[in-house]
Amino acid sequence: MIKNIIYQQFQERNELLGHDYIKRSDVQVNKEYLSTGLIKLISGPRRAGKSVFSLQLLKNENFAYLNFDDDQLLKHFDEDAVIQSLNEIYPDYRYLLLDEIQNLPHWELWVNKLNRRGTNLVITGSNARLLSGEMATSLTGRYVQIEVFPFSFAELLRFHKISLTDRQPLIPAEIGNILNHLNNFLLCGGFPEIVLNPSIADNYLSALFDSILLKDIMRRFRIRQPRQLYDLSNYMLANCTNPYSFNQLKTGLNFNSVATIQKFTGYLTETYLFVILTRYDVKVKTQQKSPVKFYIIDNGFVKARSFRISPNYGSQLENVVFTELLRRHYNPGLDLFYYRTRNDREVDFLCRKEYVVEQLIQVCYDITNEKTLKREITALTEASSELGCNELLLITWDIEKIIEQKGSTIHFMPAWKWLTGLMR
Repeated sequence: MIKNIIYQQFQERNELLGHDYIKRSDVQVNKEYLSTGLIKLISGPRRAGKSVFSLQLLKNENFAYLNFDDDQLLKHFDEDAVIQSLNEIYPDYRYLLLDEIQNLPHWELWVNKLNRRGTNLVITGSNARLLSGEMATSLTGRYVQIEVFPFSFAELLRFHKISLTDRQPLIPAEIGNILNHLNNFLLCGGFPEIVLNPSIADNYLSALFDSILLKDIMRRFRIRQPRQLYDLSNYMLANCTNPYSFNQLKTGLNFNSVATIQKFTGYLTETYLFVILTRYDVKVKTQQKSPVKFYIIDNGFVKARSFRISPNYGSQLENVVFTELLRRHYNPGLDLFYYRTRNDREVDFLCRKEYVVEQLIQVCYDITNEKTLKREITALTEASSELGCNELLLITWDIEKIIEQKGSTIHFMPAWKWLTGLMR
């Protein structure tokens, strides 16, 4: 039975390798890890393209493949039979790809055994803390984590065959075309299936959202209050990018305790649905007591699931900038925060490098209103004075200029230029 299952997956693997995929930006960068004996842990949201990323990473290599999203493999799994069948179907394989490994009970014990025996492993999974926590416990120092997110805006433009490096400057019609794609990206996000089939965005993403709640959270953690989990996730979705304290959430959603709110938000972040951003302060206690901001891993979920009368372009642009900062390897709580000045003015993003605040970023979709513009500039200049940081950036929809304000230089940059890396 096991041999038949693995042979069927062998055929699936070969079919997948025959497809023409959009090349992910980080594939070449991460190929250097292949030759090491470290386990390559590829994590990220469901349907974000982890399996395809792994296939691109291993293309032209002799590798074996096991997909643990297969109920039959889980039902009939036997270590010895699996190893025997792998060696029979994939003679002399150099790498073993284990897809969605978290579905296998006690997977870390088996992975540990394979690693000790010299198997070069690439594994994927959709639960950040479950995977990295168990890997850290069982395989201290023997793995490297690579995160895969839905397509970036630069990757989406590559799919549409729009090149920004051939020649500059772009003519107005070309910029208009790019802004049209950015508008769609703000609303529909970058999940691969949506990039290929934008007409199915709402139905597909709503079903995916439910699937993550049901399969990755309710079943795995045996949630006894599913209604409360749904209420919390929908509230976080409708209010993403806004700061909230756990006490506010407890009261507003009628939870029995703050501990339950914290537990549920932990589940929602572990499965890559949401990411929490904390406030920067030199005092750790102040950081811990301050409200947190919630960001959704892909903008498409907001349109598909959130009750809103009209799009909130300011919030959606801020969310896109946040997820791009994740792709650029900023770590929330370590080198990425939001900031509040002594006068309680908010700066959207504070980026650190080692112990130094390297950049302050404001995101504002529309700065044509004088009061709005003054608010954004004042927050940046106050934060700059308090933190001693002179790299000030205001990301806008389409405005590009440089201004001097109270001894500070503020760069205004169109979102499309920043997102595509033309200007950083």
